[in-house]
Amino acid sequence: MIHANKPTNQAQFLLRRKLTVEGFTDSQWVDFIQELNHHPCVDIAERKPKCRLIVTFDATHWSTDALIELVESYGGRLKGGWWERQKLARYRFSDENIRANANLAPFCCSKIPPMKK
Repeated sequence: MIHANKPTNQAQFLLRRKLTVEGFTDSQWVDFIQELNHHPCVDIAERKPKCRLIVTFDATHWSTDALIELVESYGGRLKGGWWERQKLARYRFSDENIRANANLAPFCCSKIPPMKK
């Protein structure tokens, strides 16, 4: 279970993304991580060895695609390859799933689900 570091983020909607980013210098990494940690939807961001970026964010307000756009706006790019494409596809699917489930009203298991008219 991921624990929220910022009080505004809800732990049940937090997602952790691990991406390999290429094309950043050390000063760009520092600026980028600082920008991410000050973003209202990002819970925590950190750089790991081998250019690994680990970001935990609130999936109801932000997405993996928005993270990729931010990486590209700083001049970086994601590492290519089959495995990275598979991870991105799975990340995008779970982003959409959480966003859709966040808008659903829960109902009791012993009742009939609400019908659309």
